[in-house]
Amino acid sequence: MKNVTSLASGAVTALVLSLGLAGGAAAEDFEWPRLLVIGTPGTSSGSFASTNGWGPILQKETGTTVRIVPEDSETQRYRRLTDREDIAISSVSASEMRYQIQGIDGYSQTKPVAQRILWHHNDTPWGYVVAGDSPVKSVQDIKNGGVRITQGVFSPPMVSAVTVGLPAMLGMSEDEVAEKIEFVPASSYAENCRSVVEGKSDIAYCSPISSVLSEMEGAPGSIRWLDLDPSDKEGWNAYLAERPMLIPAEIEMGVKTARGVNGATSNFVYSVPATADVDFAYNMAKWFHESFDAYKGTHPLATRMSMDQFRKYLNRTPLPVHEGTVKYLREIGQWSDEDDTWNNKAIETMDAWIAARQEALKAAQEQGIEVNFENQEFLDLMKEKTAGVENFQSRL
Repeated sequence: MKNVTSLASGAVTALVLSLGLAGGAAAEDFEWPRLLVIGTPGTSSGSFASTNGWGPILQKETGTTVRIVPEDSETQRYRRLTDREDIAISSVSASEMRYQIQGIDGYSQTKPVAQRILWHHNDTPWGYVVAGDSPVKSVQDIKNGGVRITQGVFSPPMVSAVTVGLPAMLGMSEDEVAEKIEFVPASSYAENCRSVVEGKSDIAYCSPISSVLSEMEGAPGSIRWLDLDPSDKEGWNAYLAERPMLIPAEIEMGVKTARGVNGATSNFVYSVPATADVDFAYNMAKWFHESFDAYKGTHPLATRMSMDQFRKYLNRTPLPVHEGTVKYLREIGQWSDEDDTWNNKAIETMDAWIAARQEALKAAQEQGIEVNFENQEFLDLMKEKTAGVENFQSRL
């Protein structure tokens, strides 16, 4: 018997759960755990709200007691999943999962543990918006010069997206960027987006599901979205070098002006440790699929947990999928030999990162180097040990 989840919160000091699963148990005789703890971002997040939508239905249909634990700290939620093991499933962005596996920033000092995708959770669409009467009709017009682009200085990833990623997609050199683009700083997300309807900027990087975009769409002249051609693989590869976990996709959610336009999505997944029981993962995947109609109306983001959305994500993700999920998908004809090829490569890449980071931690201990993400000597050692390991990047 293997302990896979426990809960330590408030008045509950310790609840250690054993799944008690026999290897190879058939779905019909699967015994659900007495307690299933799922970690999500904080209470104000869509991930927390949508998980609280389907959790009670899983509890009612299977008899397992479901606990949704909000954990704002991404590093702490990672530790609870992989080290403390007091949550069984984590809702995490694919971008964050890459940081966790590759030991980027604060994760450099955490215990390296391999993870797997259990199921797709949700996706947030992103795109480049302009005023309805803007002379900028295409992202290619940026190369003509005289274009102002807002950079949200409150978010480093958003800054890199517009100052490095977008010019790289267009094949612009640093000199061309300096000559032809004026970057307009914005101190908040709302200010960033509103800049195009207020005449302060020509282009802003925004999500069409944000309430501020509804306000902008209703403004005089309305707004338009610039298409990011999914067939431009060279451009997308350059863009993804800066934002590697974004997925090229047609925008399906949010304001009407954005729908049908090609943009990008940032995906959240439900992850589990690679060692999670195969039968547990198999039956969770089966439940997510077969009970979709029962929970899809509990929260708008729950609609993004369909088999169709998961399959689209599987066509692009560089992250490995759990063996139990693969087993179920194969049974229902949603997994192919081609999927085995990329998934096996993803597993090899993750294993390489885990091994390299473990070697770095061992070397640091032997050499008396402090394991701290603010210690440059340790970071240099980590860089040396992980050199040559392939970065995770969305598949085109």
